[in-house]
Amino acid sequence: MEAQARGLLETEPLQGRDEDTVASADFPSMLSEEEREELKAELVQLEDEITTLRQVLSAKERHLVEIKQKLGMNLMNELKQNFSKSWHDMQTTTAYKKTHETLSHAGQKATAAFSNVGTAISKKFGDMRRK
Repeated sequence: MEAQARGLLETEPLQGRDEDTVASADFPSMLSEEEREELKAELVQLEDEITTLRQVLSAKERHLVEIKQKLGMNLMNELKQNFSKSWHDMQTTTAYKKTHETLSHAGQKATAAFSNVGTAISKKFGDMRRK
């Protein structure tokens, strides 16, 4: 008896032969007429509940849109707000700050290097003119 009870509570996935057994089982013939009628009634009730929930959700979505319109909110404003918030959040991360600092430092060095190259070229042209 305990082995049977444990079999109902197994949590292991079905194996290939188990799947074949389940697929080949003729469940409708295992049900009594009363069980079949109960299941059909439950099915109808579930379908009705799903339909009702979809209608309620649709009504709530319409109401949401109306409220947003009254508040002057539209998709573009929401996108702007989301983008601004995301940009701000990103700028406050340690990784962004370190990257910004590194790139800023590299930019300063590159500017100094180009300035030195420009000065050297100007000096060479100046020397060439004098000769």
